Amino acid sequence: MTKPDFSRMTRQELRAYVLAHREDDEAIEALIKRGNPNSPKYRFPQTDEDLKEMAQILKRKLDSSEEAV
Repeated sequence: MTKPDFSRMTRQELRAYVLAHREDDEAIEALIKRGNPNSPKYRFPQTDEDLKEMAQILKRKLDSSEEAV
C-alpha cells in the first residue's frame, strides 16, 4: 500500500485521513505540523509589560480549561 502525499492534501482531507487511519503516525505528525490556521497568534514578550500580559492570558486559559473538566 502506498501512502498518499500529505503535502498535497488540504487540511480537511488530511484530517479525514487521520481519522480513518488513526494508527498512521506519519499522517498524524503531518497534521500536527500544519497547526490550526484559525488559532490566535501571540507575539513573543519583549518587555516586562508584555510578559505580564502573557502571564494573564495563560492564567485565563488555564482557568477556563479547569472549568471544562
